[in-house]
Amino acid sequence: MPHRKGTSHATPRSQAVGALAAGLALLLTGCSATSADGSSTDDVIRFAAMPLSDDPSVETPVEAMTELLEEETGMSVEITEVPNYSAVIEAVRAGHEDIGIMSGFPSALAVNTGEVDSLVAWPGDDSPVSTCLVLDDSPLESLEDITPETTVAFADPASSSGYFMPIHMLDQAGLTAGEDFEELFSGGHDRSFLALTEGQADVACTSTIFPQLAGQDDPMFPFEEGETRSIGESMSMPISMSFLGSQSMGDEKREALLEAIPAVFSEENRDELGLYMEAMPEGTEPIVEPGAEAFQPFVDVAAVADVDISDL
Repeated sequence: MPHRKGTSHATPRSQAVGALAAGLALLLTGCSATSADGSSTDDVIRFAAMPLSDDPSVETPVEAMTELLEEETGMSVEITEVPNYSAVIEAVRAGHEDIGIMSGFPSALAVNTGEVDSLVAWPGDDSPVSTCLVLDDSPLESLEDITPETTVAFADPASSSGYFMPIHMLDQAGLTAGEDFEELFSGGHDRSFLALTEGQADVACTSTIFPQLAGQDDPMFPFEEGETRSIGESMSMPISMSFLGSQSMGDEKREALLEAIPAVFSEENRDELGLYMEAMPEGTEPIVEPGAEAFQPFVDVAAVADVDISDL
């Protein structure tokens, strides 16, 4: 089968770093007003959440999260959907939102500013975090088959499973972006799969949770079983998910959340909370108020992408 050259221009690594820098500029220079909008002292919990997909049929479990958090805390909960990781972090850092949830690397970015806390974090397990997928009829059999003409799609330059872990995996295989393969940042995991389907990418690097959805008519992974296969898997991750907290929150609200978050995001609510729980390994206990050292391994992996998050 001939190689499918991507129809979209690959994004060089400098753009990935630039995208992170832009997001972090928001972190460091955004509006710092907190008490003016009342989020630090009132009894309303403001929660910044990311939509799971651009597909309107895929809904963030807003209603379930709201009801469960209100029941556990006795406070009102307002959930605002924001477009990306940087927006979540900035909203929490600036005190416009009290909490936000995200994966390991964005959490490490936030914690290393010294202006955002991790309230509760879930350790990873020994399973690979990311996988690099090809269509079943692809000529690529392993990472070693990737050439400078190969286009690899990544979800987001601040994504743990959709960029940092795969780029580390590729580096360990001796492959450097811009030299040994072309990069394409799709804007989301589901968009990476679309790029793969349409021939804009030869490889889509994503979370290992998505291939498990094959054959289920799930718009997040629109493939039947056997239509894709993996040519490589990443290392495991020390922290899988983390709830970020604003440092401007009052003590009462903070303590309520420290107790409520582990209770809400628990095995008994796994079905109700959908994909938010999929990233939290079964059988693992959350860490309450983890220190910055818990996120240090991410600093080391990020160095592969030429991003020094320890200084941010």
